[in-house]
Amino acid sequence: MPIVPIELPQVGESVVEGIIDRWLKKPGDRVEKYDPLVEVITDKVNMEMPAPFGGVLTRILVQEGATIPFGAVIAEMDTEDAEALAGAPKPPPERASSAGTVGVLVESRVSVGPTGASGGEEAAPEPAPPARRGYSPVVMKLAQERGVDLSRVRGTGINGRVTKKDVLDFIEASTAATPVAGTPAPPPVARDDEEIVELTPVRRIIAQNMAMSASQIPTAWTMIEVDVTNLLELRQATRERLRAEGQDITALPFVIKVVAVALKEHPYLNASWRDGRVALKKGVHVGVAVAAPTGLVVPVIRNADSLSISDINKALRSLVSHAREGSLSLDEVHDGTFTVNNAGALGTLVSKPIINFPQAGILTTESTQRRPVVVGDDIVARSMMNMCLSFDHRIIDGYEAAAFLRSVKSGLEGMGPGAPIS
Repeated sequence: MPIVPIELPQVGESVVEGIIDRWLKKPGDRVEKYDPLVEVITDKVNMEMPAPFGGVLTRILVQEGATIPFGAVIAEMDTEDAEALAGAPKPPPERASSAGTVGVLVESRVSVGPTGASGGEEAAPEPAPPARRGYSPVVMKLAQERGVDLSRVRGTGINGRVTKKDVLDFIEASTAATPVAGTPAPPPVARDDEEIVELTPVRRIIAQNMAMSASQIPTAWTMIEVDVTNLLELRQATRERLRAEGQDITALPFVIKVVAVALKEHPYLNASWRDGRVALKKGVHVGVAVAAPTGLVVPVIRNADSLSISDINKALRSLVSHAREGSLSLDEVHDGTFTVNNAGALGTLVSKPIINFPQAGILTTESTQRRPVVVGDDIVARSMMNMCLSFDHRIIDGYEAAAFLRSVKSGLEGMGPGAPIS
């Protein structure tokens, strides 16, 4: 039978590499199509990759514990599967984007200083590249490791494609006094008063992604104060009814619903930066940061703008349960378009979250406090909560960020007893 390569399939634009955790088959094993083949760890989920076709596994090319970019060949199989033969050999994969995720690419818009005010004549839009610049997994992995903005790298490959050599040349030109990329750092030496702790695979990927976000996204930050007194009254009334049905609800589903609606009104928050342009997302898929045993994960509530608060609550409870059990599926974690983090559950009052790359923003809800507030001519006790927004300053300015927060504030303060949740 012909030998066909098996690739690690691309799973989403924000996931560029995974760790081979455990092979479930060994060379010589007969494998049926969709049989579990290998366990892969990413920063978002631990997943079983099914065999893409049936045959005999002849060779494993990537050993357990190795980190590898999605799209790379990990094994070979003897097969007579017509679909496999029709696709072999395969060209290097382009960056994938799942259906229903990316809407339109919008030319870069004029941005000014940190005040976010726009004025004067608009700059001419950047010229479109001569051809779509899909990056190979090797190029994306190298750029991620070295913190390189690929939109700044001039491609010398076919149709202007960026090659590994282009990235290495860019790094060398940018840091002439620094050794060439790829030189491994020496292992840390523990002093007498400390202990060196090795990172878990998941923690290592999280660290890489956080460093990539901090180095590649010019992040700005702003905050707004929200009166959630009426919202908490609605939540309490809803909670009493749901408890009688064996369920419960927090304030977070109400926040997610309002945020999702606001994202439809302010689409540049529901976007990402791509090759010098803005990719506006068609679907509003809100990720929710959850502390899991293996580290922080961000399961996704899809099309949150079209769900009722009751439906969001059910989806959220299911996702949180799966996250804490370590049983999240791939579909439950990829293609989020914006992230909400309930930092207030940890007792915080103000925080500056790191954006979940490659999204345009992340919003935190902080602890609720009873404080004296001036209402009309009276001073009354109200439940107040801070909401903090980190956003990509390439995509939006302070004015747009503040407008988004005002929409969220208005939506939350407009809720109260009697408001529908289903």
